[in-house]
Amino acid sequence: MTENTMPDNTTAPSDAQNMSYEQARDELVTVVRTLEGGNLPLEESLRLWQRGEELADRCQAWLDGARETLNEAQAKRENNTESAE
Repeated sequence: MTENTMPDNTTAPSDAQNMSYEQARDELVTVVRTLEGGNLPLEESLRLWQRGEELADRCQAWLDGARETLNEAQAKRENNTESAE
């Protein structure tokens, strides 16, 4: 990795919105490991930190959507059970 570049398996910031949960999570893991290595210039560390924030937001959006879907399914099941009684 050269200065001012991301690790090879990272994508452009605008791509985060189109990533699956697994893609965003995997890239986030790579970003965190790179930052934890501590061998980057400050500017690169800040850029990767910002990318990590974007990826974390994308993961959270997927998890929030999954939670909402599960809650709706559970509520529907409970309503069907109450209707049958």
